[in-house]
Amino acid sequence: MRVKIISDSTCDLSPALLQEHDITLAHLTVVKDNQNYLDGVTITPGDIFAHVAAGGALCTTSAVSIGEYQELFAEFSPNYDAVIHVTIGSGFSSCYQNACLAAAGFPNVRVIDSHNLSTGQGHIVLEACRLVKTGKDLEQICSELEEITGRVETSFVLSRLEYMVKGGRCSSATALGANLLGLKPCIEVKDGKMLVVKKYRGNYSKCLQKYVQDRLGNRKEIEKDHLFITYTPVSNEDLSVVRNAVAQCNNGFSHIYETTAGCTVSCHCGPGTLGLLFIRSK
Repeated sequence: MRVKIISDSTCDLSPALLQEHDITLAHLTVVKDNQNYLDGVTITPGDIFAHVAAGGALCTTSAVSIGEYQELFAEFSPNYDAVIHVTIGSGFSSCYQNACLAAAGFPNVRVIDSHNLSTGQGHIVLEACRLVKTGKDLEQICSELEEITGRVETSFVLSRLEYMVKGGRCSSATALGANLLGLKPCIEVKDGKMLVVKKYRGNYSKCLQKYVQDRLGNRKEIEKDHLFITYTPVSNEDLSVVRNAVAQCNNGFSHIYETTAGCTVSCHCGPGTLGLLFIRSK
């Protein structure tokens, strides 16, 4: 059975991984100064950061439309036995709803709600690619993917709260207090929503080291296939600290990928954001 895997651009998989697994993207729209841009095509995270640094308002994102999904499904549906499309979590965007409405006209298209974002969503995309190779039937593949979505662990540590304040997700007073106390919030995707689950204290490098230990140290219930280290711009020193901390945890991952976060995470969290994303075992 020939199956085409598609995902929203929010999956943050590297160009190399997209090419290796022949994954096609449906690009969300990024709105900057009332102008529309295609995520990762006509706008990059660097463009967003430069715009905000120059005094511009935060950029926003909008979902892939029903019509855009219909065009994409119409392109691949006739040429494959099945098409599996993995969307950003329905709690973050209307992409899933739009994709389901579009797929109604294509009997061989299935839509999977990742309940996640960034490379948390990317994990589901790679799992889809893996399951297709097992020769299982379409419904079984989709059932297994839906089960895996509940085991993806996605979290990020933010070094600054400027973007959270500008986006109305954090008050100026809270941000000031966090800065004075040297607090670095850790946000995690839980039940399809992003929540602050912990606040680290100290300089960012030390916070990242403790974060890695919390996430990976003495954890037995982690799948050993893929680990993503996903980030917006951070210093080489911070990256080195994270790499060393991951190595010290000695979890034995088969693949450790370092990927840059795309426009969606960049719009909401800003520079100086880093996360570890993996799948818990059953």
